[in-house]
Amino acid sequence: MADGISKALRERIAAAAQQRCGYCLTDQRVSGAQMHVEHIIPRARGGSSQESNLWLACAWCNSYKGIQVESQDPETGASVALFNPRRQRWIEHFTWSKDSTCILGLTATGRATVAVLNLNNPYIVPARRLWVVAGWHPPK
Repeated sequence: MADGISKALRERIAAAAQQRCGYCLTDQRVSGAQMHVEHIIPRARGGSSQESNLWLACAWCNSYKGIQVESQDPETGASVALFNPRRQRWIEHFTWSKDSTCILGLTATGRATVAVLNLNNPYIVPARRLWVVAGWHPPK
């Protein structure tokens, strides 16, 4: 509990997130990689380790996000808050490409989050392609 997050809290967050990254929806059981408990508002920006500020994130999304909480919408140039997986619905901000391998932003928040978190990075898209063939993706 060096980071102030108890095992019980980690388990509650993982259960609430259905063992999936809050940003790219990668399933821990499919990826084989342990999800991080992510601070939606990073501690470096004053965020707490209270449950209301925590969610699951895969290592890719968590590392790209870093301490960012907002970014520019690539379409409009407007500065917008990044997607908050605890308070916002994924389906309202994102959708899957026709082949289910890429995440497309539907809103300014969605587009900014796709860009900043590099949700379609060159490592995850080929993995998603395999997950689609196996019937494990996209998440239902």
